[in-house]
Amino acid sequence: MTRMTSSARPLLNRRLAEFGTTIFAEMSALALRTGSINLGQGFPDTDGPEEVREAAVRALRDGRGNQYPPGPGVPELRTAIAAHQERRYGLSYDPDTEVLVTAGATEAIAAALLALVEPGDEVVAFEPYYDSYAACIAMAGGTRVPVTLRPHEGSFRLDLDELRAAVTDRTRLLLINTPHNPTGTVLTREELTAIAELAVERDLLVVTDEVYEHLVFDEAEHLPLATFPGMRERTVTIGSAGKTFSFTGWKVGWITAAPGLVSAVRSAKQFLTYVSSGPFQYAVAEALALPDSYFTAFREDMLAKRDLLATGLADAGFKVFKPAGTYFITTDIRPLGENDGFAFCRALPERAGVVAIPNAVFYDHREAGAPFVRFAFCKQTGVLEEAVGRLKQLG
Repeated sequence: MTRMTSSARPLLNRRLAEFGTTIFAEMSALALRTGSINLGQGFPDTDGPEEVREAAVRALRDGRGNQYPPGPGVPELRTAIAAHQERRYGLSYDPDTEVLVTAGATEAIAAALLALVEPGDEVVAFEPYYDSYAACIAMAGGTRVPVTLRPHEGSFRLDLDELRAAVTDRTRLLLINTPHNPTGTVLTREELTAIAELAVERDLLVVTDEVYEHLVFDEAEHLPLATFPGMRERTVTIGSAGKTFSFTGWKVGWITAAPGLVSAVRSAKQFLTYVSSGPFQYAVAEALALPDSYFTAFREDMLAKRDLLATGLADAGFKVFKPAGTYFITTDIRPLGENDGFAFCRALPERAGVVAIPNAVFYDHREAGAPFVRFAFCKQTGVLEEAVGRLKQLG
C-alpha cells in the first residue's frame, strides 16, 4: 500500500518556502520566448581568452582532473590563487591550509554560511543583495538583517550608523559584497576601515564576496577587507574565475582565509559538491598567471561597454546610476512614468525587445527597490548597440 504524503505539511522545507523559481530563470525564459536581447542575467556572450580555453583542453587530453581532484582543489590552482592574492594585494596565504577551491562563488557562499552560522545567529548583509545570500542564510537557520544601500548623489551608499545599529548581541557574521552587485557600488577605504573596526570591536566574522575585484572603474579601487587591521584572521574572502575570465559555466571559485576558517568551510563544502571542475581548475591556474595587460584590457573593454549602455539608457529616459564596479547598471524607471520594476521588466520584452531584472528581488524591503531595474553590459558591443536602439522606443 502506497503511503500518501500528508497535505498538512508542504513538501518544501519551510526555510526555503519564500524562495521560488529565481527571477533570472523567469526573465531568461521570457527572453527566449520573445526573441529579446537578454541584459538580465550576468553572463558574457563570448568566451574568455583562447589560451585559457586551450589550457582546459590540454588538461582533458592529458588526463588531469578527469577523475576526482583533491578535496581542497588541485595544488596548481591553490598555489596560483595564493600568488594572485600576494601579487595584487600583498596578502600572504598558505596554499595548503588557507585556500579552498569551490564550485563557483555560489558554493563558497553556501559552504561558508552553513559552516559558520547556527540557528538563531544573525547575519548582517547589505541590500540589495545577490539572491543566494538570503537562501543560504535561511538554509543555515540564521536570521538575515538587511542594511540598505540608498541612492545618494548618483550612486548607492552605505549608512555606517545604520550598519552599527544593525549589530546586536546575536550577530555572528557580516556578509559584505564589494564591488557590489547589483548597484555597482565599490566601498571606499573609509567605509571599509569602519567595517573592520566594527568587526573587531564586536568580535564578528566576516564573509566578503569579491568576485568583481578586477572590474572597478574611474577612480574606484578594490581593497580587500582582509588587508585591514585585525581582519585577516576573521575574514573569509571569496573569489571566482567566472567573472574575471568569462568562463562562467566552469564554476570555479575559491576562498582564502585563516586555517581554522578554511577547515570549517571545507567541512561543509565536502558534503555539497565534494569536488568539481577538475580539468578547469588547471586552466584557471594558468589564467590567474596572465600578465597585468590582460586584466587592464578586460577592465577597459567593460568600461567602454558601461559607458555605451549608460548613455543609451539615459537617452531612453532612465535615471542611470553609473557603476564604479561590476558589469551591471542600476536604473530608476520613475522618469519614464513607471514605479513597479516587476511590471516594467515583464512588459519590457514586448515593448522594446530587451530583458532586464527588477532590483526589488534583491531586497527584503521590496518597496525600497521597487523603482529600480538592473541591466548587464557584459555583452558584445554590437548587442549593446542593438539594445540601445531598441530602448529608444521608450522615449
